[in-house]
Parts: sequence; structure tokens; C-alpha cells
Amino acid sequence: LFEFGLRRAQGPNGGLTASKYCYVGGFDGTSNVLAGKLFGIPVKGTQAHSFICSFSSASDLKVRSLRHKCGSEERDLYVLSLEKRQWIMKEIEWGVVESEVSEGELTAFVAYALAFPDSNMALIDTYDVLRSGVINFIAVTLALFELGYKSVGCRIDSGDLAYLSKEVRSRLRKVAELDKDLEWVQNVSIVASNDINEETIMSLNEQSWDPKEMKVYGHFVYNTTQSSVYRSAFQHEIDVFGVGTHLVTCQKQPALGCVYKLVALSGHPKIKVSEEVSKITIPGRKRCFRLYGKSGYAILDLMTLEDEPAPKTNEQILCRHPFQARESKRALVVASRVEPLHELYWCGGEIVQDLPDLCTIKVRSCWFSDGDRTLEVVSVSEKLYNFLHSLWLQNAPIGQLE
Repeated sequence: LFEFGLRRAQGPNGGLTASKYCYVGGFDGTSNVLAGKLFGIPVKGTQAHSFICSFSSASDLKVRSLRHKCGSEERDLYVLSLEKRQWIMKEIEWGVVESEVSEGELTAFVAYALAFPDSNMALIDTYDVLRSGVINFIAVTLALFELGYKSVGCRIDSGDLAYLSKEVRSRLRKVAELDKDLEWVQNVSIVASNDINEETIMSLNEQSWDPKEMKVYGHFVYNTTQSSVYRSAFQHEIDVFGVGTHLVTCQKQPALGCVYKLVALSGHPKIKVSEEVSKITIPGRKRCFRLYGKSGYAILDLMTLEDEPAPKTNEQILCRHPFQARESKRALVVASRVEPLHELYWCGGEIVQDLPDLCTIKVRSCWFSDGDRTLEVVSVSEKLYNFLHSLWLQNAPIGQLE
């Protein structure tokens, strides 16, 4: 997953914030160069359609030669790409004559490859994906390979993404069959963009899959054999999704629906009472612990009052639902491991210990996916339960009946 949304963000700071926190949330890179510099996020991207359109012919190239990666030999990359295009047009049926394949597009691909020979990724839908873009991309890819470089992949930004990705992969496989040394070509990445959102990705990934070849957990699909099996299981050949507008502008939830709730002031506990149980606060200063079972998985999170002793392993701990008094809403938990969840980072207006970096935060486990919202249970200790309900009764007005 790549974040491509800087141009659509609400201002420069909004763009930086989106790049930073989508990386924490699971994205693999960003096209935001400043975010890469400030936060150490891998910078990924291709080129714009305007870049492709700005080239008309080879005369637009200021530089044409590229040095071999492992030597001093220099070659004219445009001429070499032209030779490779002529070769693949002769060996493979493309459904188009070479004179109809865009010269300006080939020139643009060469210009980009000269600048980024080790990370070449071409945008192939400016004119026609199958009758021009993929042909020129493969030509430049083969030219780079002769000079010791390998293209990373290509990007599709319009049309039927599933269909086009399969057709592009099919043509890459045909090229791979031409020579044993070109087998790697069939595995270059295909990137899809164009108003991608969660629903688009899930829809593409769920069109078709073979349970014998895949394991599915929620909406996350893990390949059990190899990448080729992964591709055959779905009705598309997309390896990477570039998400922009829907991510950085937060179109699904443009406003943050959260509020500040006071639980203590100057050491005195405070409670917010409401007719809606979900809006009642749990008062006082507290600590929180995650209790793990024998299997190694978390059973629940337990909140206690600040002055309570921490729960111990291999001892029965009474855990209660904070609001429901029914007997079924309590349990004795014997934890094999107890993990304190609260650490002090800010005290007296200062940072008191180093904050974890983005990579450390990023690798933390995901508790639930969109398709499997099994929320972790949060319970309270017996002492906190009694304290909560005592303070609740003290602050709830008593009605009078006559």
C-alpha cells in the first residue's frame, strides 16, 4: 500500500500528517518526499500524466546515455529501448503496428529511467495501456536490464483495473518466455491507483479465491504457497494499491467524533452520569493491564484503581463488566502473563522518556480488521467496580414519587 495523496490534502501539514499516520497504520510508503525526509518513511511513486505528455520525441531528451551498473560502458538508452521495442514487436503479437505506439511516451519513459534506473516504475495509461503503455514500458525495462538494472513495475491509473492488470501480466509473461534470463520480468509489480478506497480493494480481493490455496483472516489474505498462487487466486494481478484522495481527506469520516471526559481533578475523582450507559465515565486515576492466557493470546484488559496492587500471574483475578451487574458478566481469570499498558511519557510539561519511533509503532499487532470487529474485552477490578457504582449513586439525583 502506497500513499499518493499529497496534492489532495488539506494543506501541507494535512499532507504530512496523512503520510505519517497512514504509515503507522500499515502503509508501506509515500510519494510525499518531505514526509520521507522528516519521518524516515520509504518514498515511493511514479510520474504524473503531465510528465508523460510533456515529451513528444527523442529530441526532447537532454541526456540519452546511461552507464552500465557494473562497468564503465555507456549506451544510448533511447536507441537501446527502440531496439528492444522492435524486437518484442517482432516476437510477440500485440494487436498494433509499431508506428501506432506512442513515441512521446517512450521518450518520457526513457527520461524517467535515466533519472531512476534502479527504481523505474512507469505510468502506462496516458494513451493506451495495451497498445502503447505496456509495450514502451517493457522496451525500456529490457534496455535497462541490458545495462544491469531492473525495473520495479508499472502503474495503471484508469479503466478497468482488474482486467487491465491481468492483460498486462499476460504480456509480461509472454516476454519472460522469450529468454530464460527474462523470467523475472513476469513478476514486476503492477500498481493500481485512481480513487482507490477500502471498498475498492476489498471488492477486488474478494471477487474469487481458492480456499485450498489461501488462508483468509477477516479481510487479510495470506498466501500459503507462493506469489504465483496468490495471483491465480484472485481475479486481478495487482500487487500494490496507491491510495490518495480517500485516505488523506478522510472522506469516510471527515470529523473526529471524540470528546474530552474528566475523571479526576486535583486528586478528586469525577464522574459524568448519563442516561446512555456508553457515555458514563469510569472515575478516578487508574491503571490498565493486559492479561494473557496459556495460549499466549490476550484474554482481556483489566482496569484497576491507581492504588490497587497489580494483578499477579497464576492467581485468580475477579474481572467484572463495568456497568452490567449480572453474574454472567464477571469471570475469574488466571493469567499466564500480565502486561502493564500505561507508561509515563509526559510529566510536568516535559517528555520524560524517549518516544517510540514510527517503525516500532507500525509493527505492533492489529487487534481487528474491518471485516472481523471482535473487540477486545475491557473489564474492571472488584474494587473499581464498587467505587464506580458508589460514586454513580452519589451523583445521580433521586426522584420523588407522590
